[in-house]
Formats: sequence, structure tokens, C-alpha cells
Amino acid sequence: MNSSIMFSHMGNLANLSDTQTRSITPENPDGAKAGGARLEPKDGTAYESSKDLGRGWKVNPFIHIKRDEVITIAEIDGPGNIQHIWLTPTGHWRHAIIRIYWDHQEHPSVECPIGDFFANGWQDYAQVNSLAINVNPGSGLNSFWPMPFQKHCRITIENVGWEDIRLYYQVTYALGKLSQDIAYFHAYFNRSNPVLKGDVHHILPQMQGQGHFVGTYICWQVNHDGWWGEGEVKFYLDGDEEFPTICGTGLEDYFLGSYNFDATFCSRTLRGYQAYTGPYTGMPQVIRPDGEYKSNQRFGMYRWHIADPIRFQKDVKATVQSLGWRRGENEQQLRYAQLQDDVSSVAFWYQTLPGQVLPKLQHRDELEIIESSI
Repeated sequence: MNSSIMFSHMGNLANLSDTQTRSITPENPDGAKAGGARLEPKDGTAYESSKDLGRGWKVNPFIHIKRDEVITIAEIDGPGNIQHIWLTPTGHWRHAIIRIYWDHQEHPSVECPIGDFFANGWQDYAQVNSLAINVNPGSGLNSFWPMPFQKHCRITIENVGWEDIRLYYQVTYALGKLSQDIAYFHAYFNRSNPVLKGDVHHILPQMQGQGHFVGTYICWQVNHDGWWGEGEVKFYLDGDEEFPTICGTGLEDYFLGSYNFDATFCSRTLRGYQAYTGPYTGMPQVIRPDGEYKSNQRFGMYRWHIADPIRFQKDVKATVQSLGWRRGENEQQLRYAQLQDDVSSVAFWYQTLPGQVLPKLQHRDELEIIESSI
């Protein structure tokens, strides 16, 4: 019988193990064995609903997070592995920040607005059916990224918005031995609003360590007419400076589509951008202007390098260009045009510890998706 943690997939689902499964919710905030549903109704957030039924019923299913408050939702001693995180928050998803700290590091290895972490960055629900992230009606945000740790894990949520939020959550994990060659899960959010002339958007600034890059999520707002996705995604590995080791051929190619994501190029019946979602890649969000107050075209795209992780031994950096088309000397000719679009991204990767301090997260106003109030 295996006494170490197995990273579950269909291939080893029938194997026995001596590891222990635990789960943290507001009803069992430390994940203790037989620790669930112990709160008295008078002490729970659902007192008015549960007071007639008493202890052991649905007494404390959610928490409140006040404006500018940071709440620790999980603190776990290892070795262990986070297997699943489910969240459903109210409020502006760009203003709820998830942070994850590994093995008592003072700085987080994950720091990201909740919506973007779960591939829903535009404050506008879109279903996601992928191996790593599932988003389900009406606001069920699910992560299945494996997150092993040797000593300790702490997960916090900060409310940087104007209003208090309500949060339902569940963190399921396994306790047991880990191999010594594990790497630690990281996620970094960045926004360029807009991408400046002469510059590129940095999906991931240079990070030191050994590991593998496993995913990209991008929110892309188009600030002009025409096609916007000619930009190349580039990965600089192990000392690359001016030139990258991995250089793609266009944005839609990196997200495993083609020809502008436009069915017109290959269909006699379909026209225009086509939303899609799958195990490794998708464009679940195609948000179209409405001719009134929604003035910009917006896209949300993910690409998980689960079957094809990008390995690095010393360091890694990733960028994407904001690039489209403009007319040439005549109507038959086109030339590239550097664009100034609004681009946000999340980079997902595993690496050894100690990790670097992530660049400072943008201010609330810089994170915000500005929407019509009419």
C-alpha cells in the first residue's frame, strides 16, 4: 500500500493509499477530523436560517470579508497537497485577491485577483471546462491544480474593494509523505493598460529557480478596429537575453486556434469569433460591443501546458506582443501595426523554493474592470 501522496488521475484512481483526506470550509475552518458542523447556531453566519434546527445543521456556510480586510481561509501543516479549491465570492472579482504562501515564506507564491485566477477575468461569467480550472453556474470557481507542500500552506483572501463581500469556500487536501523532488505552485498577475508603444506585455518577469511553466490566462481588450492577435508569445529560458528559445507564430496559434478564431475562414455557415473551451485550451469569453455603453471587444483565453510543460533549469520569462494589421502602400498589401490594447494575464508555473518576491500588485483602481453604471 502506497504511503505517499499520489497525484490523482484516472490511471491510479483504484490504487490504495495511507494518505488522509481533509477539507476546510467555514463549517470546519481547520479541517480537523470530526471537526465539521460543531458551531452553535448563535455563533454562525446563517443564524436566522438555522436557529430553529440547532447545532449540526447548516450553521456557518460562508464568511464575510470587510473592506480592506485580509482573511486566512486555510492554514495547514504538511507534508500535504492541495487537491481542489472551490470559491464563490460576491462583489468585484478583481477586488478579491487570493494569496498562497508555502513553507513559511513571508511573501506569497500566488497573488492574483480571484476572477483571473479562475479564467474569468472580465467580471462576466463564462463557463470553463478544463482539466485545471472549472467554472460553473452561477459563480462556482474551481481549481484542480495540484499544490504540494512539505512544511506548511497558508491561503488568504484580501478584499481591496469598496464593499464587504460574502465568500463561500472549500479547500480539499491530502496529508502524507511527498517525494523530495516536488516543485511549488506559483501564479502571477499583471496588467498593461495599455501596452505601451515600443514595449511588450510581460506575462511573467524573469523568475529564478528550476521548474516548469504550466499555463497562461489572458484578458484582452481591443482598443481599435481590425484584427488584434498577431503578437508572438515568447519564452526566455535559462539565460536567454535578446532572443527567446520558444517563439510562437501568433496569439491565436498559442491558444491552439487559427485564422483569427474566425469561422469565416473554414465554414460556409458560421461567421465571426467562436468561443470554445476544452481540457487544455479555450477562449470562453467573447464579449462584444453593444453599440451603446459596451464600447470595446473583449476576450478571455487560457492555455494549460499540462501535456507539454515548458521546463527551465535556472530561470524563465514570458512575454506577448500587442500586434495587429495596418494598410500598406496599396489595398492588397498589409503591414504589422503595434497596438496599445488593454492586456491582463496570469502566469502559472511550478518551481523550487525559495522563490522570488513577486512584483507589487497594482492598486485597486488599476485592477478594476471599468463598467458602465447606466
